[in-house]
Amino acid sequence: MNIRKRHLSLVLIFSLALSFWSLSACQSWRMKIKNFEQNFVGLSMTLHSYDENSRVIDSLHGNNVSIRRNTTFDSSEESGDSPVVTVSIGKHELTHVGSSLILYEDGLENLFETFDQHVHVDNLDRSIPIINRLAHDFANKFTGRQKIILIRSQNGSPLATFAGKKVSLDKTDVPKSTALLIDGRYLFIYRCDYTIYDSELFDK
Repeated sequence: MNIRKRHLSLVLIFSLALSFWSLSACQSWRMKIKNFEQNFVGLSMTLHSYDENSRVIDSLHGNNVSIRRNTTFDSSEESGDSPVVTVSIGKHELTHVGSSLILYEDGLENLFETFDQHVHVDNLDRSIPIINRLAHDFANKFTGRQKIILIRSQNGSPLATFAGKKVSLDKTDVPKSTALLIDGRYLFIYRCDYTIYDSELFDK
């Protein structure tokens, strides 16, 4: 009887471990599929680039959007260090280097755009951190979301905020960039600071 209980315990532990592994692997697999779709088919996405004070320089939206490192500017064939990116939007392209840029898939909402329209960041009480104020003022937007992503320009000025239940990160072949999957939607961050918070950190 003890041996049977021990076997049952081992089976239960193995099943739980397999379940956790499956969840992690599933998210990783989704990211691989999304990266493939972005690279070879393109996604419906919005592009914003920003100056150092987080003012929008340009804003574009399109279907079949993809982004890649411009290998022409690699210092060698093996280096993969080109900071220049090429964004394809349908049959058209743009080349970008230097300033902060984000690309996010349709279905993701940049909450900071709405926040800044109502409360301009320059007029905020400096004793209250911006992310705390945003989480408080837009509490309904964060309901049920486990993660909050705050993105900042290279001098630290906030420029975008996203929230989601499931958030995973992945490296890209573009230096100083990160790809995120937020509830199955793609976000590309280039030359930005960012922090990913557990939303419970801001619960009162």
